[in-house]
Amino acid sequence: METHGFLAPATESEARERYEAIGPAAQTVVKETAKAMAFDADEYDRRVTGEVVETARDALFASLLAVRTGTREEYEEWLADRDREVREEGSANVDNVAWHDALGETVVAATYQREERAAVATLRRQAFGRVYRDVVQG
Repeated sequence: METHGFLAPATESEARERYEAIGPAAQTVVKETAKAMAFDADEYDRRVTGEVVETARDALFASLLAVRTGTREEYEEWLADRDREVREEGSANVDNVAWHDALGETVVAATYQREERAAVATLRRQAFGRVYRDVVQG
């Protein structure tokens, strides 16, 4: 079993704090990306909206989420002693699972056969959309 990423907020309050803390980094990423794309001041003002920065913040937050990957047996063993709502996508007939323990209440999981990196990225987007978006933006 491996862990990818490090962000694992235990409470809604902690999730909101982490999301807020990522805001300046998102603004910097957007600003530097616009600079690399040679936006002049007018184009920057026209195209770099609050929605663009918020999207960058969402993506940064999701990309930092702690995701475990392992065999189905490792996943089931990890899950066995936890009382969580489980939201699992994919097939029960594949060998591997990627999962995130969201706020100590919900496990968001996705199965995969070989493409671990793709499964981790997909799972992070799912966890953000299904659990964190309402918490951090609500």
